[in-house]
Amino acid sequence: MIHVVSVILLAISPLFPNHIFAQPRKPATVSEISTYMSADREQLLYAGAKSEGVVNWYTSLAGDSYKALSRAFEAKYPGVRVEAFRAGGSDLVVRMSEETKARRPTMDALETTYDFMIVSKAYGLTRPYNSPMLAAYPSEAKEKADAGLTFWTIFRESYMGFGFSKDQVPANAVPKGFDGLLQPQLKDKMAITLNESSARMIGAMIKIKGEGFVRKLTAQNIRVYTVSSAALVDLMASGEVGASFHIYRNHAMVSAERGSPASWVPMELVPTNSGCVALSAQPPHPHAATLFVDFLLGTEARKVLEKFQYGHPSNNLPFKRWHPGFGRSLEQFEKDSEKWEKLAKEITRR
Repeated sequence: MIHVVSVILLAISPLFPNHIFAQPRKPATVSEISTYMSADREQLLYAGAKSEGVVNWYTSLAGDSYKALSRAFEAKYPGVRVEAFRAGGSDLVVRMSEETKARRPTMDALETTYDFMIVSKAYGLTRPYNSPMLAAYPSEAKEKADAGLTFWTIFRESYMGFGFSKDQVPANAVPKGFDGLLQPQLKDKMAITLNESSARMIGAMIKIKGEGFVRKLTAQNIRVYTVSSAALVDLMASGEVGASFHIYRNHAMVSAERGSPASWVPMELVPTNSGCVALSAQPPHPHAATLFVDFLLGTEARKVLEKFQYGHPSNNLPFKRWHPGFGRSLEQFEKDSEKWEKLAKEITRR
């Protein structure tokens, strides 16, 4: 009987294309879609994304950078709209957690900083993925998962240092290291915001100079503003603030390009804000989500971010980067952050 069937199949096979008999099954589940690595990956993802029509992106990127990335993606993949929700990392985690509890996940792709990626993973809000773009990234930029997959990838970096107005801080008063923050010419000129940025710079000071050094900054009459770190640069541009020790290089450089007196120098240790790319645990639009992750990790997104002066993990730099969350458990990092935040409050003027 088996022999008869074989003869029949051989007889009729010339009448039909070969792919009718050996057609591979296309990925259907989220797990299959997010790890699909065949040559037609982009074609398959784009076809699925056009059918889905939208990708919901949760991001911590500030300013116009996330809007520029959204426009670039929509231009490359017509028919797929980016719906971006921008908030700080802690707010994103709360929103994602509430959506998950309500069994109504909205997020497709996530971009936020390393510390909140740790939280998102701990809460089961993201899933491992694969991408042909990962080959361009150093191993330390990828959070490894089982089976050769990746939980998240650092795709942009911001470098924190001493930002200042050249109109208010003369060249001989610009610090060359943390000790320079104590010089009398900077008294009454510095300001900070009580957020994660100032806390991390306090952590860097403790690592290099010790807690006693940080307490000496109280004598400098440092003011507190309830604005973002980026907004402090705007206050420097307007002349209201002279300097701050937790300014991101990209914010100062973009401001300077617009004609402001803002400038920036690194300290002995440069806290590095690492923006990471992850995939939702249950993306409502899995094809669009995976396609968008590929785009964010690709060269086109990198060029967009470079226009906003963001760094890349593959870059060689003339200063020492420090990732505050690397090598720490979530509990350790939260404990350290609380300590740094407390010290930031103690050294400021009320």
